[in-house]
Amino acid sequence: MAEERSEGATTEGPSVTSTVDTNVASAAPWDAIGSCRRWWCRRGLELIVFTPVDYKAMVPGVEKINDAKIPVVNITDRSAGGKFVSFVGADDYSLGLETARYLLKTLGGKGTVVIIEGVKGSLTNIDRVRGFNDALKENPGAKLLASQPGNYQRLQALQVMENLMQSNSQIDGVLAANDAMAIGAIEALDGANRKAQVVGINGTKEAIDAIKAGKLLASGDYNGFTQGCLGTMMAIRSLRDQPIINEIVLKPTVITKGNFQPFDVPLDQRACPTFDEAGKLGSK
Repeated sequence: MAEERSEGATTEGPSVTSTVDTNVASAAPWDAIGSCRRWWCRRGLELIVFTPVDYKAMVPGVEKINDAKIPVVNITDRSAGGKFVSFVGADDYSLGLETARYLLKTLGGKGTVVIIEGVKGSLTNIDRVRGFNDALKENPGAKLLASQPGNYQRLQALQVMENLMQSNSQIDGVLAANDAMAIGAIEALDGANRKAQVVGINGTKEAIDAIKAGKLLASGDYNGFTQGCLGTMMAIRSLRDQPIINEIVLKPTVITKGNFQPFDVPLDQRACPTFDEAGKLGSK
């Protein structure tokens, strides 16, 4: 997904001075993004398009950038604080809800289902799993067997799925909070010579290939490319004193074997929506 956001940003034509890793596992995130006074400002930085790995821990760094009077656009997860020119992101709750609804409709509203969650406490995981659970509440004939974290990792999801299969002789559906975990679950099913309908979220190339091959039922499109290019568009327009859209929350789309064709396009061949189109994509 980071690749999609970066590719989307560069389609808008800015000069990318640097990309800073805000991975909370590697360093204090507020040090990483709050370093403007040390070197960013001296290099003539004019704007930042920012996606928080940790929507709370990043706030002190954003506030330092605000103090430096550098405009910031927030994409993907909504930051818990700081001032932003614009927010561009997906509705993770609706993505979870609609993707789960598609799975449950395929199952006829019944059967046994497991959830493989992402990272506990992360905003995307909280909202996606909430959507999964609300879809299950709409289908009383479906039974949730277990909900366990795979931390958004393919191998961990494979191991979780193997354990779930040992505990449950029949699993009809798998709701994975991202595509990597969905692929891991499929590999576990294949290894055990078992079948289940599996869905993921993000709309990655690997997921689309699996949908085309009939391995993956569906994936909710997180649309990182559009988030990246629209976020950069709003940042550039703000520098040019042009009208901007303060908030764009992309509407959920579920990618299936019946509609995957528009999504099966290399990133470098995709086009960013125009400003007028952006206003129709789910802005508030």
